[in-house]
Amino acid sequence: MTKAHGVDKNLMNVAEALDGPELPALENQQRNQEKSDRRHQDKLNYRSQQHEAEQNHQAGES
Repeated sequence: MTKAHGVDKNLMNVAEALDGPELPALENQQRNQEKSDRRHQDKLNYRSQQHEAEQNHQAGES
């Protein structure tokens, strides 16, 4: 068996979030939507960068 090396950082973040004050439902929903929007935008940006790199690669092969 292996020994743990310190506290699990993810578990610590969850514990800290649970210790915080409860938010009204609307504010909680808005925060979740903002997080979702950021993830979606990151995904779009990543795909755009891949497409641009592919275009540059194809232009170099011609």
